[in-house]
Amino acid sequence: MEVLETPKLDELKKAQETLDAHVREMVDWHFNPETGCSFWLEFAAELDFDPRKDIGGYEDLKLLGHFEDEWLRGGPVRRWIPKGCEGNRTYVFETGGSTGVPKYRVSQNDFQIDYEMFSENLSDKTFPKGADWLMLGPTGPRRLRLAVEYLCQIRGGICFLVDLDPRWVNKLIKRGALQELELYKSHVIDQALTILRANDHVKCMFTTPKLLEELCAKISLEKAGISGIFCGGTEMNAQFHRFAREELIPGLDFVPTYGNTLMGLAYSKPFDPADHYAITYYPPVPRAFIELVNPDNTDEVVDYNAVGRVMLTTLTREFFMPRFLERDEAERAEPIAAYPWDGVRNLGLLSELQESVVVGVY
Repeated sequence: MEVLETPKLDELKKAQETLDAHVREMVDWHFNPETGCSFWLEFAAELDFDPRKDIGGYEDLKLLGHFEDEWLRGGPVRRWIPKGCEGNRTYVFETGGSTGVPKYRVSQNDFQIDYEMFSENLSDKTFPKGADWLMLGPTGPRRLRLAVEYLCQIRGGICFLVDLDPRWVNKLIKRGALQELELYKSHVIDQALTILRANDHVKCMFTTPKLLEELCAKISLEKAGISGIFCGGTEMNAQFHRFAREELIPGLDFVPTYGNTLMGLAYSKPFDPADHYAITYYPPVPRAFIELVNPDNTDEVVDYNAVGRVMLTTLTREFFMPRFLERDEAERAEPIAAYPWDGVRNLGLLSELQESVVVGVY
């Protein structure tokens, strides 16, 4: 069966059964006094039911309500480490926000597992094994920096990194310091140019739409030896997708992604001219699942091709996050053979946030 074909009914059923079984396993893990973290064990103590007995599948997660991202703000971060994971090497990553007390996610192996899975979807021709990478994106206390470096390493390469602080970029934008912003962007791009000119084995890169455009104004990435570009950010829309493929990097492999610290990485539908450059993403089920819901009634899933708010559920042994309402909206896309579950198309910020949210380097 071709990856773009409609999956058969038994494949859809199997995917749903796999998700429900995984939900039961993760609920049992996170609400078990011997393996769960203190946050969820204290949360369960206030409930009038037992999640381990009463949650039989994904639909039953409604019993828990919505995960609040404010729960992640500040510490102590150890309340999120499951007892069953104690003693393992632990990282802490910031997620969202540009000012104030950060929101944190602790992680041990999840970011590595996510990127190992993503690696299996990359072409060995355009993202060749053994090639070096350039990571041109947000650094500092963000998962992305370590995750892209790990992706490069498991493919046999060495990852070159730039210094980039998106919090500083956002502050410059908020106070209208456009000249300083341009100087900072030039500083970041100069670092990337130095790396590319000094290291001729760099064949692959990660970057964001804005930084890709800035870099391509300075250099031909094809002539610099780049063959594959992995790109993600809030401005990854159909318009930029067309611009990238037709003008910025024609002929190079361009792999859009949708991901964040809370979910991991979604896979993009293979490029099909019939889609008119619209990008469709499929979450890494069963580790994460996305529904598109009516913003005014979050128990109501929108119809296919209708726009809804992104509701994300993350289900790993390290992190349990049920029914979190993201600040994104998208069109609901039908399953395909490669990914026999719902996808999201034409992703973007919620309409009511588009004037108030600072996008920055993303």
